[in-house]
Amino acid sequence: METVNWHMLYQEGTLTLARRLPARFDVSVETTLPSARKGRLAHQIRQDLWRMLRHLRGFSPVVRVVEDGPHLRLAAGGTVATRSFPKAKIEAQIADLLACPKHRTRWLNNARLKVPHA
Repeated sequence: METVNWHMLYQEGTLTLARRLPARFDVSVETTLPSARKGRLAHQIRQDLWRMLRHLRGFSPVVRVVEDGPHLRLAAGGTVATRSFPKAKIEAQIADLLACPKHRTRWLNNARLKVPHA
């Protein structure tokens, strides 16, 4: 089985997770989440995004997480290596995934910031 390497690019409070460089958003949806560990959060979202869109030919997920005070601004989507695809439908599916309370709770529980013991 082939090992898949993911690129994690860090730049001034921003983490971008992508399989291919340069990271490109042909489809993208944004949301805001409470502060959490950006790397863990990005991987969790990337996995669910891939599970949902693996049928889309030429799709490669990209997740960007930006620190914004006490919150994180997150863009999820990715590259689609085909000329014609239902962009609005795909972005609606991504928006539903990012808004799902069950997924958001699981992502944040997994990416919870470590609190030092008193």
